[in-house]
Amino acid sequence: MTASTRWLRATVQRVRAQRPGLQQLDCLPSHETAAAPIPGDPDPGAAPLPSPPSDIGHPSGPAPIPALAYTDLVGTYRPGDEVILNTAALDARLGTGGWAFVVAPGSPVPQDRPTAEDGYLVKARYTPLQVLTRGVDEQTSPHHGLLQDATDIWAMPVVVADLHSQLPAITAAITHDAPGLKVAYVMTDGGALPIAFSDTVAQLKAAGQLHTTITVGQAFGGDYEAVTVHTALLAARLVARCDIAVVAQGPGNLGTDTMWGFSGVAAGEAINATALLSGRPVAALRVSQADPRARHRGISHHSLTAYGRVARFAADLPLPVLTGRLAPFGQRLSEEAGALVKPAGPHRRRDVPVDGLMEALRESPVRLSTMGRSLDDDPAAFLASAAAGRWAATLAQGRA
Repeated sequence: MTASTRWLRATVQRVRAQRPGLQQLDCLPSHETAAAPIPGDPDPGAAPLPSPPSDIGHPSGPAPIPALAYTDLVGTYRPGDEVILNTAALDARLGTGGWAFVVAPGSPVPQDRPTAEDGYLVKARYTPLQVLTRGVDEQTSPHHGLLQDATDIWAMPVVVADLHSQLPAITAAITHDAPGLKVAYVMTDGGALPIAFSDTVAQLKAAGQLHTTITVGQAFGGDYEAVTVHTALLAARLVARCDIAVVAQGPGNLGTDTMWGFSGVAAGEAINATALLSGRPVAALRVSQADPRARHRGISHHSLTAYGRVARFAADLPLPVLTGRLAPFGQRLSEEAGALVKPAGPHRRRDVPVDGLMEALRESPVRLSTMGRSLDDDPAAFLASAAAGRWAATLAQGRA
């Protein structure tokens, strides 16, 4: 098997928006011959640049290409600057959110910005854009001594979820029920690697629904960097002193329509990590009323596999108590959850009322969307995640 990518030289037309770590750009493709080598060209001095994608263009000229620049990796840009873009996923119409990515400037090379925070944890390792970070527990970290022999997160509730889109529903419920609790988001590396890609995280932090972010494995850019979920949970509790952690991958869930071939398998391992550290694992169910794929309607096969086959320790499994027009779907969830909870499965069933949670979800600072479906399109999907957040808040307050 071979890997491939698509390269395009372009010029920045305008800066759409920016925040720490990220710029959103509009770029116009160039048809000129490369003035500098572009990765993948066998003879960069003679080979013409790739043509823009066939659907980029309109009667008045080429349409702008939306592109993201991770400024800590490739620098910042102004209109008129030349850039080299990776357009592979955009050309293939994959789930990047409709973006190309700036790989490098056309010229000059971005200035190095070494700081006192530089460490020796390399993330996105052995790729052209590998990044050097300081791990929260590495020897040069001020927290190394605290974490060196730590083994206990002191019964901290940890909500584990399959999808990034579940995160704002979880935090909405926690904020609604217990606004004083400090919540950490532990982002695993099954989806996007730079946390700067997530509008959701930026908006939740700005709204105060997230206190701390920790990026794990190859993911990077959080308030703290960690090698494993275990270290991240210890840092959330002992360093950031958070009351609740939420573990989920970044944007960009990957699946292959097979039992084991999906990035959410890691949710089961996060349950195990939480239990090993004496935390309180809370398994947020991925459910849907409206997904056109049968394997994801009701309780998704992702949840059934991750929690039923991968998780080796018992977790609390919150089930939303759905009423009114959602009551028949609630009954379906109750029946399907039987495979996961005692006596057939390892987990503890927790029936969670959802009074007030629709209002909390509507007030979320994030526009709720899962697989392109809104809160009105698929309310049970978000209520199931919110029920997990409500249950975690109940645990954190010592009410269960």
